[in-house]
This record gives sequence, structure tokens and C-alpha cells, in this order.
Amino acid sequence: MNWDRVAGNWKQLKGKAKTEWGKLTDDDLDVVDGQRDVLIGKVQERYGITRDEAERQVDEFGASRTVSGRP
Repeated sequence: MNWDRVAGNWKQLKGKAKTEWGKLTDDDLDVVDGQRDVLIGKVQERYGITRDEAERQVDEFGASRTVSGRP
């Protein structure tokens, strides 16, 4: 996965992230600003899951947005 693609298209992907993780607020997503580690932390915090699980979810989200070369 190329997280740089996700980060570069974060403004367009914020809505998809909000759909994926409905407990994240708009402010959370503004703070994330395409940063993988920050998103992992926010998902972990809001959902009360382990860091490993949050990382897996974030990586799946990123991979599903870059597989075809387009977000």
C-alpha cells in the first residue's frame, strides 16, 4: 500500500473515512490530515480496540483506496 496516495488525497477521502469509522468526528479527521499514525490512534481511541486491530483496519482502508491506482 502506498499511504502517500491516501495522504495526498485526504480531502477527498475524509468522507470515505467518516463512512468507515462513523465515531470519528470531523475535527478528528481534520487533525488526522492524512497521517496514518494519527488515524490509527484516533480509531483506537474512539473504538476502544488494540493498536494492532486499528492498524489492520487503517491499512485495509488505505489498500482499498489505492489498489486500482486511484483513490
